Amino acid sequence: MSLPSIDELKGKWKQRVGSAKIVWGKLTEDELLKSEGHAQKLAGLVQERYAITRDEADKQVSDFFKKHS
Repeated sequence: MSLPSIDELKGKWKQRVGSAKIVWGKLTEDELLKSEGHAQKLAGLVQERYAITRDEADKQVSDFFKKHS
């Protein structure tokens, strides 16, 4: 099994931005697109915007990717 390429990941992320916007309405579409689906970048944005712990942000992002993979 080969890992998806960066371009494939970015393409899939663009399709998921709408779902992410529903989950994290305080984040702009531009912020979501810039995160490019990188879990750490996204968790940082979620942590900052929602004033939650990093652990909670990581959990939310992890749960999101499990549901939308």
